[in-house]
Parts: sequence; structure tokens; C-alpha cells
Amino acid sequence: METTNYVEFKKERDLGAIINDTFKFIRENWKAYFNTIIKIAGPFILVGAIVMVFFLSSFSSFFKNVENSNPDEIGFDIFANMFSWMGILLLVGGLVFVIVSAASLYFIKSYIENRGTVDFNEVRTNTFKNFWNFLGLGILMMLVIILGMMLCYLPGIYLGVVLSLATSIMAFENKGIGDSFSHSFTLISGQWWATFGVLFVVYFLVSILGSVFSIPAFIYQMVKMATSFGENDPTAMMNLFSDPIYIALNVLSYVGKFILSAITLIATVFVYYDLNEQKNLTGTLEKIDSIGQ
Repeated sequence: METTNYVEFKKERDLGAIINDTFKFIRENWKAYFNTIIKIAGPFILVGAIVMVFFLSSFSSFFKNVENSNPDEIGFDIFANMFSWMGILLLVGGLVFVIVSAASLYFIKSYIENRGTVDFNEVRTNTFKNFWNFLGLGILMMLVIILGMMLCYLPGIYLGVVLSLATSIMAFENKGIGDSFSHSFTLISGQWWATFGVLFVVYFLVSILGSVFSIPAFIYQMVKMATSFGENDPTAMMNLFSDPIYIALNVLSYVGKFILSAITLIATVFVYYDLNEQKNLTGTLEKIDSIGQ
């Protein structure tokens, strides 16, 4: 049964329509969408938040060790704790992004297949069933993009835009890692600049929204800095990273940005269906079949 506010994905759109329909979809489905993301990815986000706390606390330990050590005796062991937590944070952050991406895409897939109604159990099952494929594809994409960045930076941007479609291909076409990777080049052929324009605008808008979560931590940091300068206390800034309020504000920023990353994924799905419609007329053929029935 189709809902009255159903947003049709399978049709061609220009830049303005993609951006408008991305936020229309969020506006009409934000409660179910973010509830689904939080229910599925929430435990992973929580682990990431805990790791974030330890990572920020490691800065305080680092500054104290540097302060109490002889400059000639400072070695790698002083940095080890901080870099260890940094590595764990990056690892957990990557896993969280994979879970959020998969849950977002399968939410949209369920939404499309059920004409506006989403089956939570179906979304959760598909997310965890295909987790390792998404993780493998994510690692492959990251390695290829990093390699492209090392080759004068521009190849990395090109590959990043092309491969932004790979996860949608995996979710909506049920392809494997290799086929999703290669098909993204076929699908975007002749439409790279249009895709780049859409993604650039969406990333810019999401970055502005994401900065809202960072502002409280930034303001608090500035206030603490001004206070420490006023008290002429050089150790005050070192204690900032163990300040529970500062840590809580940074954790809020961390969680908020992961949730907002789902908006970018919605835009890439609209781009995917726009290109797919131009190349394969999938939505048009389905409508013709439904009329015939």
C-alpha cells in the first residue's frame, strides 16, 4: 500500500530536484529513518562514543607525561597511548560508518519495495547479513581512493565520486564486491561532472549542519582558553581534555555527524536512480508493466 507522501526514487532528476527530494524524504520520514538507524547502529555508535572519551582523555595523559619528562628522555612510549586510542577510534569509526551506510540503504530499499512502508526486521536482517560485503567494499574503496590521492590528488577526487555509487549498486542490485565496484564506472560514464556537482552541494550542506554539533565544544574550548590565559595558568589547557563537559560536547558532535552522514547517503541513492533511469529506464519499464497489469 502506497503512502500519500511517498517519494518516488526511480526517475530522472536534475541537481535541484535531487537536493529538494533528499530533504523532502528526510522531512517526511525522519522519525522512522533515524529511529531505524539508531536502533541498528546505536550500540556501535555507543562503543565509538566510549572510545572517543578514552581518546580525548589520552591527550591529557600525554601532556602530563611531556610536562613531567626530561626533554632528552621523551620517547615513543609517551605517544603510544594516544596513538593507540586514535587507531582504535578510526577502526570503530569505520565500522560505525559501514553499519550506518548499510542500514540507511536497506531502509530506502524497503521503503521503495513497500511503496512507503518500511519493515524494520527486513532492514535489520539485510544490514547484518550483508555487513561483511559492505565492509569489504568499503576497504577496497578506501584503498583505491587513498592511492588516487597519492597520485596528485585529482585522481582520488575522481575515484571518490565514481565509487560513491558502489554501495547503492550493492544494496539495490544485490551485486558482489567486484561487480559493484566495476559497475559504478559503467553507471557514471558521461555523467561524472553532474554527479560531482550534486555530491559537492550535498556534502557542503551536510557539513554546515554538522558544524552545529561542533559549535558547543568550540565555544566551550574558547571560554576555557580565555579563562586559562586570564589566570595565567599554563596547565589549564592540558586539563581541558579530561574535562567531562568538553568530552561530552565532543561525543555529541561525534554522534551527530554520524547520524547526519545518512543524509548524504540518501542523496547518493537519488543520484544512483537518476543515472540508472537514464541508462536503463528501470522505473519507466516498471510503470509500463504496472499499467499492463
